Amino acid sequence: MHLEDGKLLLYDAATQQSSELLDKKVLESAAVKPAPAKRFDWQNRRVTEQAIQWLPGGDSVLVAERGDLFLLNVRTKEWSALTATASAERDPKISPDGKQIAFRVEHDLYTMDIESKKTTRLTNDGSENLLNGELDWVYPEELELGTAFWWSPDSSRLAYLQFDTSKIGTYPHADLGSQAAFAEPQKYPQAGKSNSDVRLGVIAAGGGDTKWMDLGDTRQRLIARVEWAGDTLLVQKLPRVQDRLDLVQVDTKSGDSKTILTEAAQKWVNVTDDSRLLPGQDKILWSSERTGFRHLYLYDLDGKNFRPLTSGEWEVSDVAAVDPKKGKVWFTSTEASPLERQFFVKDLEGGPAKRLTEGAGTHSIAISPSGDYYLDTYSSLKTAPVTTLHRGDGARVAVFKEAKPVEFDLLPVEIVQVKTDDGATLYARLIRPSGFDPKKKYPAVVMVYGGPHAQTVRDAWAGANWEQALAQRGFVIWGLDNRGSSARGHAWEAKLYRRFGKQELEDQKKGVDHLTGMGFVDPARIGMYGWSYGGYMTLYSLLNEPDLFAAGIAGAPVTNWHFYDTIYTERYLGLPEENEKGYKESSAITYAENLKAKLLLIHAFGDDNVLFQNSFQMATALQKAGKPFEMMIYPDKSHGVTGPQRTHLNALMTDFFERTLKN
Repeated sequence: MHLEDGKLLLYDAATQQSSELLDKKVLESAAVKPAPAKRFDWQNRRVTEQAIQWLPGGDSVLVAERGDLFLLNVRTKEWSALTATASAERDPKISPDGKQIAFRVEHDLYTMDIESKKTTRLTNDGSENLLNGELDWVYPEELELGTAFWWSPDSSRLAYLQFDTSKIGTYPHADLGSQAAFAEPQKYPQAGKSNSDVRLGVIAAGGGDTKWMDLGDTRQRLIARVEWAGDTLLVQKLPRVQDRLDLVQVDTKSGDSKTILTEAAQKWVNVTDDSRLLPGQDKILWSSERTGFRHLYLYDLDGKNFRPLTSGEWEVSDVAAVDPKKGKVWFTSTEASPLERQFFVKDLEGGPAKRLTEGAGTHSIAISPSGDYYLDTYSSLKTAPVTTLHRGDGARVAVFKEAKPVEFDLLPVEIVQVKTDDGATLYARLIRPSGFDPKKKYPAVVMVYGGPHAQTVRDAWAGANWEQALAQRGFVIWGLDNRGSSARGHAWEAKLYRRFGKQELEDQKKGVDHLTGMGFVDPARIGMYGWSYGGYMTLYSLLNEPDLFAAGIAGAPVTNWHFYDTIYTERYLGLPEENEKGYKESSAITYAENLKAKLLLIHAFGDDNVLFQNSFQMATALQKAGKPFEMMIYPDKSHGVTGPQRTHLNALMTDFFERTLKN
């Protein structure tokens, strides 16, 4: 099932044809218009709510539209409204037996019997400070936990997280867009300050008292993952600084827990969605970086008798599916190259993995739960994305979605290898300008991100973007992934531990040296651009290598790591009171007096991720140091700039580099 042009379509793999089930405009009209919100909802962008879900048996789907829930029969194409309320039913989940739906209204949990439409309220104490089955802001942002409640396998109970946010600091956002400005506060835990108090409970689907699970003191711990295992729960929890990951089994009847598996690290432990229970086998598929690279292991449910399923100096990027009955696991990895993602299948009992994808580049996989079919969206630097349908053994069935025609004359993107003094290989991308003449000297723009848990240089399609527009205007485009980036192993990423900026800048300098050494870039006309961590890196680079860059654009930068959130910052820098030197030396504000380059500082006033406080205090420090700079503020209530303002932003940034690097 897929959406296209606002219509819900059903694709038949046997006939390779799509048929229309429903125009979603019909449900939009039927949904009850919700009451106007009193103020902006600072829900995190990474919260995952399934808008379309199959019921067991495959005859019907649940569709969430404009806050109401609808049931659609895929055979007859008839639909019915399950709810018709001004209050939105959020994060709906169908019970495993297909007879009930669980959802959240505001800050409390409810269940509904589908046949009778009888609704039962499960919790009654929800409030702005007490969230039942609802995530706070930082958990989905930094732990990528997308939901906060789960059905039991027998459909009789729900496990849920309760977040007490009363101790979290409040950031004083304000809406200035009307005549009477008004406050729109956001709960935002800054480094070293209080997190939510989180506890895990189990409640009957028909209502009753919640049984709270005993996970020890959770005030200084993080609950990263929850999964049912029969009548027990498997919980992944970490200490606040995230240097240890415990897999805990919880008896839901008594609430008692025991640790069955522990991952420890000298630096930090990364959490993924790759680990899971194998139903019917009392085994756990476990993902670990214990060798320095993320690989898969098979454990008994008691945490013993483990054996590796994959190994080597490469990473498992993602587990697409596991089928214990077939004894197979499907996953993507960097085995071919850290620049690529290829798809593999492997027997759980052992033997070599079989590569299913063809063509150097990047493969993104959507697979059926049993692994019978999968969609492969493939692209490379030279190939626009195309989606093909395959059987689980890799055999291609059909083209599901053709590549879109390329409407612009795009300039080639090259991959360049840069060697460091200690023998490491850094990967960079290069776009030579339109009408390139190797005898000329061109201005260059260094595109940077630089932070952990990210990779910007890939063999994947980029299409028509701002980089291409700049190259058409005569700029050389250069982007390099320094040490600290992802997909190269944990030791590579951990170079940033307890100190941001220094290692990244050393590698970026090596990249600029390589670029100017190619002979066609003017060393006096090099600029840098970055957003978020890239904005931080732009500021840090301009201030710590003031003679290397002539100009820079810093978008939504973190300027002082005390201002950023707890889970991300403390994972890498530790607690402020334990690493004050690292926090100070990692802050761009510390070096404000060093600015020589032309600087454009950009930030959305309502940024919920990197708070506007960062740019405000950076601007204040530059003013006190007597340093001239330019600044643009946008009204968006997000970490990016969208809509008409995006057109304004692109024009602004292009003009800035035209003025500062060409004249």
